Amino acid sequence: MARSTTPAFPAAVLITTTDALAVACDRLRQEPFVTVDTEFMRERTYWPELCLVQIAGASDVLLIDTMAEGIDLAPLGDLLADQNVMKVFHAARQDLEICVQRFGDVPRPLFDTQIAAMVAGFGDQVGYDALVSGLTGATIDKAHRFSDWSVRPLSHSQLVYAAGDVTHLREVYQQLRARLEAENRLDWVAEEMAILCDPDTYRPDPETAWERLRPRGTNRRFLAQLRALAAWREREAQRSNIPRQRMLKDETLLEIAATAPVTPEALTRARGITRGFAEGRVGLALLDVIRETQAIPDIDLPAAPAARDPVRPSAALVSLLKVLLAAKCEIHQVAPRLIANSDDIDRLAVEAEPDVPALRGWRRVVFGEDALALKAGRIALSAAGRQIKLVPVTGKT
Repeated sequence: MARSTTPAFPAAVLITTTDALAVACDRLRQEPFVTVDTEFMRERTYWPELCLVQIAGASDVLLIDTMAEGIDLAPLGDLLADQNVMKVFHAARQDLEICVQRFGDVPRPLFDTQIAAMVAGFGDQVGYDALVSGLTGATIDKAHRFSDWSVRPLSHSQLVYAAGDVTHLREVYQQLRARLEAENRLDWVAEEMAILCDPDTYRPDPETAWERLRPRGTNRRFLAQLRALAAWREREAQRSNIPRQRMLKDETLLEIAATAPVTPEALTRARGITRGFAEGRVGLALLDVIRETQAIPDIDLPAAPAARDPVRPSAALVSLLKVLLAAKCEIHQVAPRLIANSDDIDRLAVEAEPDVPALRGWRRVVFGEDALALKAGRIALSAAGRQIKLVPVTGKT
């Protein structure tokens, strides 16, 4: 694996004014690519609180203090939207959520080195420090991983740490891209990036908030209550900018949906609900939601989610498919998680040809066709030393 001597990175510059940001971003818009990272806090808020943005070009390392008084981030937004400049992130999902919140869209074009590393065979969800070490030989200082980035002034060591998140990333990107180009796998990365590039990925929908609670009951009235309460909590948390769990814990929400209290006194019987909450604005609004939902006629209640297929997959066949997946991913040097998850494998074991990613595009070439052949008995698995071999089964068509 290629390693390099530690390059002489440009000195990091702390940006605290709009004018300095505009000048620097104009320079960076002449670059073919820039590396980007963010530091944020969200322990006390619903929406992430952006504290610092780090961007590195060939000759610039910017540490943009987004909390500096009077700073306008519009020049940064223009850079992130510039179609002529590739924006490189590592494990970009949370960074992209912030970009959509602040600028209304995902930076384009976009490259995520964590996804690229999975395609290049570095394993599932490889960390930035491991990737930097593996590709460049450098060591990442982890001392400030859990810093409070909202406190000012930022220390010198915090700024050095923040700069390291984008300086080493430049070489990581160049090495990964060269490797994927040589193996004709850049299209694989682009396919994986599609969901990250959709702004709707980062816009929470209150109407679907109930799904993350995974309710076990199928009572339609209970489900209607839960859906309405979860949507109300999500909107209220967004409006107040406080974490949903701090407003009302999941277990309390499920209890309220099941018991459907309609008075403040009844509401206080739910775990964690104080009289002040029950009699206050938020508690009274919650009770209004319950009363409105209870007024829905039975015929208009939402249908319960369809039960999952009761047919259980053969444990032995699932195990065989997982061995095949591991063997094929080992041969092709790609992370198994990119091809199929456990639910996909279960569906492959039960259904003739399910609609799963493993049977589409490059995944079908790498794994899907052989998975179907294994189920049909056209191939078998055999051990050959330390490797698994695929053996054609004679007499099968």
